Amino acid sequence: MTANQAAPGEEELKEQPLISHLVELRDRVLRSFAAVIILFVLLIYWRNDIYTFVSEPLRSVLDANIRVDETGLTAQANEDGMITTKPLDAFMIPLKLTFMVALFICIPYILHQAWAFISPGLYKHEIKVTFPIIVSSVLLFYTGMAFSYYVVLRFMFTFFVGSTPDGVTVAIDIAAYLDTVMGLFLAFGLVFEVPVALVLLVMSGVITPAWLVEKRAYAIIVNFAIAMVVTPSDAYSMILMAIPMCVLYEVGIIASRVFYKAKLEKEASEEA
Repeated sequence: MTANQAAPGEEELKEQPLISHLVELRDRVLRSFAAVIILFVLLIYWRNDIYTFVSEPLRSVLDANIRVDETGLTAQANEDGMITTKPLDAFMIPLKLTFMVALFICIPYILHQAWAFISPGLYKHEIKVTFPIIVSSVLLFYTGMAFSYYVVLRFMFTFFVGSTPDGVTVAIDIAAYLDTVMGLFLAFGLVFEVPVALVLLVMSGVITPAWLVEKRAYAIIVNFAIAMVVTPSDAYSMILMAIPMCVLYEVGIIASRVFYKAKLEKEASEEA
């Protein structure tokens, strides 16, 4: 047998770890999918209540939008201001929202499965750094969604409904409302990940905390530009996204300094 020829069974030994990793990955993906489906099935009974809760920011504004007609009498233009234009939307839209809620709730479990898959291949010091980043990213994502629901949506719909001309009835299609709300949830959830993104860039050596401080003015401009593109075309929602982005940028600078200092200390100790 020559040196270039593989020993019998050596090729199988090389393929076996890869196959075992793929099998484990498949199992963890199936577990994550099963968790979402099980929770979705459990929540189906409350699908209409879930949609009622999610649509409350708009309905509360519409209920408070009492107008004075030509006779001087106050009247509500529409009882709840929500309509549907397709026969199946009344059933499918709450069902679609319920699935999204189940998916959002299962994010920690999905990340846990991903962490269990990659953590055996990490060093001890990498685990100490990676695990807090994953936990903080989940918390920040949920915080962004909560901020969007309790603050942004109310200000935005108050502005839109209050700007409605006289004689125009505000009647929002439930499908359009769901698309708008889910888009804002996702946008604010990702925006609140700014500190995590900055820390990862600093840890990877792409940038430094000093560079972030130097480019602060440009970051403010970029934050307002992103808010202008992502949010609807009103000043309220743009400001409500841009200001948290600027604050989160400062939080990212502080957090990156902590991790950058620990990185420098580790490199110095390794050189010593």
